[in-house]
Parts: sequence; C-alpha cells; structure tokens
Amino acid sequence: MADNVTLLGQDHQNNNPSPNVMEMLIERFERLPELDRTFFAYGPFYLGINSAFAGLIANSFFRRVLNIAQARFTSNLPMAVLPFLSTVAGYNAVVSKPLLSGDLNCPTCALVRGGLVASLGGGLYPIVLALPINAGLATRYNTSPMPEKGNIIRFWVAVCQPIMKKLSFVLILQAAFGVYLSSKHYAIYQKMLELPPSHTDSELDIS
Repeated sequence: MADNVTLLGQDHQNNNPSPNVMEMLIERFERLPELDRTFFAYGPFYLGINSAFAGLIANSFFRRVLNIAQARFTSNLPMAVLPFLSTVAGYNAVVSKPLLSGDLNCPTCALVRGGLVASLGGGLYPIVLALPINAGLATRYNTSPMPEKGNIIRFWVAVCQPIMKKLSFVLILQAAFGVYLSSKHYAIYQKMLELPPSHTDSELDIS
C-alpha cells in the first residue's frame, strides 16, 4: 500500500501517470464490489440528467419571458441533450479518468473539479445556450418586440437577470451534487488503493 501511494505521488508530480499504475488501478477497480463499480461508472450520468433538467427549466423561463409558444420540441431537445452531454464528458475528463489513471491524488482538487463541472454544465451553460435559441425563435415568430441595435445588450441583460436569480438555487444544488459525487468517487478511489496487492500488482511492481 505504501509503495503504491509513493508511486502514485511521484507520477502525479511528473504529470505523467505510469502505464503500470494505470493498469494496477484498473485491475483493482475490477475487484471492487459491484455497487461501487456501478456508482463510479454511472454517477456522471445522474449529474448529466440534472443538467438536462436545468436546461429544460432555463428554456422554459426564456420562453415565458419572450412569449414563445411555438417550436416547443425543437427548443427543448438541444436544451436537454447538450447540457447532459457536456456535463458527462466534462466530469469524466476532469474527475473520473484522472482518478483511474492515478493523476488525481488530491481530495480537495477532486471536490472542486466536481463542483465546477456541475455548476458550469448544469447552471451557466444552459443559460448561455438558451439565450440564442430563444432569441432566434422570438425573432422568427415575432413573439416579443426586439430592441434596436443600440439597446441589444441592455435588453438581454434585463431579460437574463431575473432568470439568473430563479436558476441560482438550481445552480447551487447542482454544484452541491457535483461535490458530493466527486467526494464519493474519491472515496472509491481510496478504497481501490486499500485493496490487498494481487499477483498482477506484484508483476507490475517488478516490471
């Protein structure tokens, strides 16, 4: 156990995880209880589903403010799919894969990464995405008077401010869930390190 931790620490400092360490971690991951493996593998999807709901909520708020009744499915589909995909991909890239490669050995870093991915993917990104989609629909169907060129920024700031306030609670919840998920994943990672060495571990240490 001590040798494994030392090896992981050295590779982390060099920012170049050893293939032997990655193989060891993957082998130990396969030895975890099924519940832990399932939670580690599918946890990001639960976070992505929350982001999808946040996208639908943001889209609904913009549609109400701009009085849009048309193209409901057309606007809801990207608002659910894109935040879901971006959150899952982002979490896997900065939390899940670094843990399985031995490149993330700091619990605080894992929590910060998880919270940031969740808040960006499930909070800010849906708002940024909903703005052009609904602006285009409002212009196409003429559901709300669009501002003159000199007042465009002021108009959209006024539209976004109340929506941001309404979504602030969703953003906080999403960030909290991201922190919770990354803390559980880091605990699973520690459990992997605490497993007794196997025959494969010995071969990797010798090589």
